[in-house]
Amino acid sequence: MTTPFACSASRSASADLPDAVGPAITATRGLSFEVPLYIATLIAVDRLDAGQVSAALDTLANAGCGPTGWAWLDEGQAADLRFERHPAAARDVLEAGAADADVAVQPEQARSKRLLVADMDSTMITVECIDELADYAGIKAEVADVTERAMRGELDFAAALDARVALLAGLEETAIDRCLAERVRLMPGAELLVRTMRANGGRCVLVSGGFTRFAEPVGARIGFHRVIANRLEVAGGRLTGHVERPIVGAETKERTLIEEREALALADAQTLAVGDGANDLPMICRAGLGVAYCAKPVVAAAAAVRVERTDLTSLLYMQGYPRSTWRGA
Repeated sequence: MTTPFACSASRSASADLPDAVGPAITATRGLSFEVPLYIATLIAVDRLDAGQVSAALDTLANAGCGPTGWAWLDEGQAADLRFERHPAAARDVLEAGAADADVAVQPEQARSKRLLVADMDSTMITVECIDELADYAGIKAEVADVTERAMRGELDFAAALDARVALLAGLEETAIDRCLAERVRLMPGAELLVRTMRANGGRCVLVSGGFTRFAEPVGARIGFHRVIANRLEVAGGRLTGHVERPIVGAETKERTLIEEREALALADAQTLAVGDGANDLPMICRAGLGVAYCAKPVVAAAAAVRVERTDLTSLLYMQGYPRSTWRGA
């Protein structure tokens, strides 16, 4: 079954231009109207050889996408394929044939992004903090079940958050610091992604439906310019079972992307959003390039790009950054 391209169509895909046009249309009086080519980036889990890339180019030709050539970003690891039309079909056929690679399809124009808005739990870090915190209260399984359902979009996010936090009432505040030290680990590629984008003039914002006590140290370590998250209420050294208002959820994430974009005077196409849960969908759909990272099915089905096999450095390849340009800690 053909999947929708992006959240119907990527905002960076120049929806006002016909899908079938080539890289340039030249008028009879010498005027040239440039229409950007599309790029499909193949990012390998292990190794990618020239034969595989050539086969992918043939697949694009057979789908009527008008391929024009390819080049390595990093030999054996990531390659760019350029083509002229039908990005939705290109993504479908390339994903169908890419068992050991992730695929990103996007317009060539504004490929390098100037704004990143990212989720934290299960995106920039490997765990869901509220589930791990619940383990210190002996109720991880109960809380994790609600988290999973909320991230799949089956439950109202704010109500589900309130219900889970209520179960933590009475937990010692020291459990937060223990959880941060003992359970929270950065997602592979997180620091490289953020620090490389910063080095190239990008602004990076972490917006989490989780909690400031985790998000602020995580954001500082990775290198985010700004961190937004929910605040747990604490009294007498114990959690009260309440979250301060307003709750940071889907609306806040989308609004943050819009406000940051406007403050920087950027076009939609210059923005990137990444997340894994249903509360990330509005910002993913709003961004020029919306990426579902190891995401729940409802998110993966809607996003412009699905990363399911490789790590967060794949978002650097999508922006055209070879490994030699990546910046570490």
